[in-house]
Amino acid sequence: MEKPQIEQQVGSAPEDLVILDIIVGEGAEARPGGEVEVHYVGADFETGEEFDSSWDRGETSQFPLNGLIAGWQEGIPGMKVGGRRQLTIPPEAAYGPEGSGHPLSGRTLVFIIDLISA
Repeated sequence: MEKPQIEQQVGSAPEDLVILDIIVGEGAEARPGGEVEVHYVGADFETGEEFDSSWDRGETSQFPLNGLIAGWQEGIPGMKVGGRRQLTIPPEAAYGPEGSGHPLSGRTLVFIIDLISA
């Protein structure tokens, strides 16, 4: 697979987590609180500006889901290895409201995540 491009989003930002399967995987299923290995790219919903990408670092990222933002904790379980999923995450499920001390606070975020292993 190659690095996905996040298209400029249209319309107003959703108030709830939006999960969209781009490719449905056929491997092991990610479990709530489980360990996952992913390739991902993240962009700002309004500006389309990319703020993070494991692809650009040239390596996958591995972490326990329970250490991640709520949008990932809710949006990755049920995904199967080999799958590609887009998550559109409102601020409450990402880095909190504006002024919460994170550079992405108050922003709706769009991630495209490839599940490598679960």
